[in-house]
Amino acid sequence: MLNTWIFVPNSLDINASTYTRDDFYRDIRTNTRLITPVFLMRDIASGDAIPLKNLEVAMNQLASTPTRSSIVEYEYQIKMFSAIFKSAIRDQLAYIYNVAKTEDKEKLVNDFLSDITDILSKYRHLAHIIKVPTVSQVVYNYYAYGDEFMTNLTEKELFGLINKFIHLNESDLQKTLQPLILNALEKEKQHKIDCNYMLIDPQSPNKNKDLLFRLGALKKYVESDLFINAKKKRDGVFIEQIYLSIAAGLSMIFATAIAFSFQKQYGNFTMPFFVALVVSYMLKDRIKELSRYYFAKKISPKYYDNKTNISVKDKEIGFSKESFDFIADNNVPRDILRVRNRIPLIEADNRYSKEKIILYRKTVHVNRKTLDENTNYEIDGVVEIVRLNLLSFMRKTDNPEVPLFVLDENEKVEKIMGIKNYYLNIILQYKHDEDENFKRYRVGFNRDGINSIKEMN
Repeated sequence: MLNTWIFVPNSLDINASTYTRDDFYRDIRTNTRLITPVFLMRDIASGDAIPLKNLEVAMNQLASTPTRSSIVEYEYQIKMFSAIFKSAIRDQLAYIYNVAKTEDKEKLVNDFLSDITDILSKYRHLAHIIKVPTVSQVVYNYYAYGDEFMTNLTEKELFGLINKFIHLNESDLQKTLQPLILNALEKEKQHKIDCNYMLIDPQSPNKNKDLLFRLGALKKYVESDLFINAKKKRDGVFIEQIYLSIAAGLSMIFATAIAFSFQKQYGNFTMPFFVALVVSYMLKDRIKELSRYYFAKKISPKYYDNKTNISVKDKEIGFSKESFDFIADNNVPRDILRVRNRIPLIEADNRYSKEKIILYRKTVHVNRKTLDENTNYEIDGVVEIVRLNLLSFMRKTDNPEVPLFVLDENEKVEKIMGIKNYYLNIILQYKHDEDENFKRYRVGFNRDGINSIKEMN
């Protein structure tokens, strides 16, 4: 379960009246994806490597029996191989940059270049399996998309490797390794020319717009099988209808009781009975609304706004639920306020101009057995990706530039421009079984946009 607590400055005028549930769900976007299986680069294509063997088996099956299911499995294995390659490159480079000792980096980079060459060579060697009459050009293109994605990724990361050595001022390593990296880049460029893949054009009149579009499309294609199919619907609809019915029933009981009492006391077609009917009708609607409000407040913490069924290869493997609400300061758990750690000035101001507190709840349940039955990789779990658009929070911010005045060296008044910022404090509360962890981030922004994101201790 993930609870996201967002502490909003009162000056932004974000509250239950100005920022509704519909506004929030319009601003937030969530995706659930499988965690990419973890493999070392040296293990992806060597020996009994699972990714390469899975792909080879799927391609042979496709060539001999080009059924719909074999096409689906072949495409799935291409996407998984490409995604695993991307993840392995990222992890290996992060180790070289951040963990490895300087004296080890030369060997690690040499191994890295050798592993890339080996992986791409073995992937490209498999093409002969599906260059047969039983495999159509459309289906063969799935393999080409994986190859194009990986060669573009390789090119990007190799350029990044050169720039990293320059940034870290590791000139000796750069001098030794840059010729090897440039050689690898030249091979990939030639491969792209041979396969008629798009190249970066320094003189492009539209600033490589078409290339960037294709890079994005390839990325989405490769990662599409990691993102879980989701069907969203409202949660707690049945319970909601029950408490609405109870509220209607209570109001009807009141109105009927008033009518019966006055009818018995004054009889039919009398002025007191008429007045009683009118008053009971007026109060009936108010009682109904108050009852609905009471039940909603009592029940809503136990239920969620939306429920999303998640599936892999059309097999349902679990569900996720989400809800949004504004929470009063005195209802926030002490642990959350401790992590929020307001400075004394903010704490003093909060007595008069209270921060508004948004709680976004998210819970995910996955059936491990069903997940394992629908993939031939060891999947560690799922990743929840949450994107929040802050434009609604920026709408009522002041001018970001504020004049400040100081004395210069000649004791003359000098005007300088300062930047006015606003801060959202976001606390992530993770819960899994008995484990509970917290992370706090401070997001700085103004009318011009977000200018800082900092993890707070």
